[in-house]
Amino acid sequence: MSALTVEHKRRSPAEILSQWWRAWTGYNPIYSDLSCCAQEEVDRIAHDIGVSASELRKLASLGPAAADQLLLRMEGLGLDPDVVARAEPSTFHDLQRICSLCENHKRCDQEFTGRSAGIAWQDYCPNAPTLKVLATMPWPGRRDQ
Repeated sequence: MSALTVEHKRRSPAEILSQWWRAWTGYNPIYSDLSCCAQEEVDRIAHDIGVSASELRKLASLGPAAADQLLLRMEGLGLDPDVVARAEPSTFHDLQRICSLCENHKRCDQEFTGRSAGIAWQDYCPNAPTLKVLATMPWPGRRDQ
């Protein structure tokens, strides 16, 4: 088995999509709003991934790192994003979408860098209820079991 195949298998669906997006857009902000696509193409892509066209445009404008806080939060809860993405792809997709569109990224960043003053993430994170449920499940290879 080649190193490329092994590396490909280790990446989460989010990482694969993110890498594809970065390669396709070439990090050019002109493309980040999908202005290069006809409306019909935007509608088709949006339908394929289960969001509205306007939501897709917003997500595209945020860039590939828009849900990085989700990965950090999952790690803090002992959840492996790859395992969750494979077992519950729709749930993981929703978690990413909600995190990307969340207006509390600054609060998360402050908490992760230790600059928060006792901010309880459960009080502001729109993904908190889902993450709490996922954290109670007996995932294979769970670090805290």
